[in-house]
Amino acid sequence: MTDAAGGNTVAGENASAERASRFAMVASTVRSMGRLHKLVLLVGTGAISTLAHAPFFAWPVLFLTFPILYWAIEAAGDRGSAVRRSGGKSLDDLTPLRPMWHAASAGFLFAFGYFFTGLYWIGEAFLVEAEIFAWMLPFAVTLLPAGMALYWALGAAGTLWAWNVLGLRAETGVPGTVRRILILAVVFSVAEWVRGHAFTGFPWHNPGLVLTAPIELLQSAALVGMYGLTPLAFIVTMIPLAVLAAASAARSCTALLTIAAFTIAPLAGAYAYGTMRLAAPAPPDVPNVKLRVVQPSVPQRDKWRGEKQGEFFARHLALSRQDANGRTDGLEGITHVVWPEASMPFGPLHNQQALDAIAAMLPDGAHLIAGLLRRGDERIAPAPVHNSLAAIDTTGKLVALYDKVHLVPFGEYLPFPQVLEAIGLQNLVRQRGGFAPGPLPKRAMSVPGLPPFAPVICYEAIFPSEIMGVVGPDGVRPRFIVIATNDGWFGRSIGPEQHFHQARVRAVELGLPVVRSANNGISALIGPDGRVRHKLELDVVGTFDTSLPSGYHGTVATGLGAYAVFLVNALILLLFVAYRFNVGVGNDRLKP
Repeated sequence: MTDAAGGNTVAGENASAERASRFAMVASTVRSMGRLHKLVLLVGTGAISTLAHAPFFAWPVLFLTFPILYWAIEAAGDRGSAVRRSGGKSLDDLTPLRPMWHAASAGFLFAFGYFFTGLYWIGEAFLVEAEIFAWMLPFAVTLLPAGMALYWALGAAGTLWAWNVLGLRAETGVPGTVRRILILAVVFSVAEWVRGHAFTGFPWHNPGLVLTAPIELLQSAALVGMYGLTPLAFIVTMIPLAVLAAASAARSCTALLTIAAFTIAPLAGAYAYGTMRLAAPAPPDVPNVKLRVVQPSVPQRDKWRGEKQGEFFARHLALSRQDANGRTDGLEGITHVVWPEASMPFGPLHNQQALDAIAAMLPDGAHLIAGLLRRGDERIAPAPVHNSLAAIDTTGKLVALYDKVHLVPFGEYLPFPQVLEAIGLQNLVRQRGGFAPGPLPKRAMSVPGLPPFAPVICYEAIFPSEIMGVVGPDGVRPRFIVIATNDGWFGRSIGPEQHFHQARVRAVELGLPVVRSANNGISALIGPDGRVRHKLELDVVGTFDTSLPSGYHGTVATGLGAYAVFLVNALILLLFVAYRFNVGVGNDRLKP
């Protein structure tokens, strides 16, 4: 019996040692790869990481790919430690920034693959009028990912710098690995926050979004928002493989406990919280409101053609009179009709015939909320053109107006227009001079029969702080969100799916229902808990009728606002300090 037990113990230790050596071998292989092999590995694993996002939501792939980035940054530090002789001196003494450069290169390569596969769909917009814009496609699908990758390059270099300053590269085993990953998560979180705000910002493909599926995990956005989830995404996915590779056979139990604490527990806790939140009674619907959301699916190539405007306007009017089954009902019982972004690109506010047609369509007391183009102050030459959301009543009168504030660079305007237009470039909407932004601060729209709502036009939906900053009447926050969008630019790519998912994240972050009307997919009514109550898929021509859910009075994320990400990072840094004094001894003991 004793011999058998002893044999089992030895066998278990041998198995643990074998597993530890296998993971350590993977890490060692990544660290020791030559430049070409590492380039292929980093770009490839970054590209595969896109599977973690909508519409795939295969985020467990990050358990395999994100540790590659961690080991590559470690390898950059190792190269800095290697003594290479040049005239009797270490080459790194002559070039002290060389390790930082290697780390930045690793971050850039991984991120380029990540953003290239995550943003390739932008190229679809350049094929809508291929004869004019196709030559720009190779530049768009490479330069934008490269620009986004620069932030991760800075994040990787900043991570290595922080490790050196804090003496973390001298720490070994599981504790050293955990502490290095905690710092990496904070540094990359800051890099992502900057990417979402600097130079007008572009937070698309934020890693925090991967922890928002299934819907139970999505509820965690109500606590800390997208940016607060960002550092957690790095920690949860990097820890398991990196810790297993760092653990000695004698410390395999420590490794498993660490994985349980930093990966399994957070995911289980988030899932349990989401389950309880979804089980709670939903807020009641807003009384006396019945919306009809219209999705016309106008072909993008034809949308801006002047000779087609009458036909498309008539399509909107006809669809508005039909229910979800295609039966014409004269809008009986409907209080508000919602049309998508730029549904009237011909300037209807100065077209009495169009206003009369809208008035004739609407039953008494009803209103149309529609995206349109309009000319601004005509005392300015040339008069500015705005991408707007307007509310029109049954007399054809304008009752509320919002001009889009956050415009799309190169899509709705050209940066440095005098220079770029002089060499023949133009924005994708082919509006000479581009659109003019609306005034700040953004204000809620007040339409009769509805509580005040936050108006959002297309691209603006990816900026949580901007929606959170909408000012309601008397300082009261808006009660729901209306998103008018046009994803017809991007065909049947992953772009429209990712854009729609971000609308769901906004709903949960802010605790507000979302009414989303898209020219071509995906139109929907999203509850304040992220549940999709009605939905029209890509390329569908149709409508749906819906009541309007009430929103929550607020969420933890709205209470914290922009401070959520800083609070999460502060807690991670406290954990980093606490972990230094509560680690084990033996083979994994920290070096002084």
